[in-house]
Amino acid sequence: MEYKDFERQNVFGRGGENTAYARFFIGRSYLNPLTPAGVSPAFANVTFEPGCRNNWHIHHAKKGGGQILLCTAGSGWYQEWGKPARSLSPGDVVVIPAGVKHWHGAKKDSWFAHIAAEVPGEETKNEWLEPVTDEEYSGL
Repeated sequence: MEYKDFERQNVFGRGGENTAYARFFIGRSYLNPLTPAGVSPAFANVTFEPGCRNNWHIHHAKKGGGQILLCTAGSGWYQEWGKPARSLSPGDVVVIPAGVKHWHGAKKDSWFAHIAAEVPGEETKNEWLEPVTDEEYSGL
């Protein structure tokens, strides 16, 4: 998807470059917080340039927790450890329970955006793991 077409779909806006978490991404991502800091649940629009993906990661929680992705623009991927990757398009919803190792990002030829919702829980934290290798990604 060309950027100009993508921007028409990306109604929540690209936001600023996601420099705070750049070390956990291959490629550039952008973050547009949709709720003020401290609000729970927290919502943010995350935009990935073509080929961008985050590292494998786990949302931990003693109780509750996890993440929900609401796909809004472009085309992307979601994959849980040990399972086939799932193609994502606007309107798709991904519910990620706490404790599930996974990654998500754009397809190599498309921008991609989703709203990330952090599910409230007790003692929640994210654990960032190894990158999704070029070999894993190019095989999709």
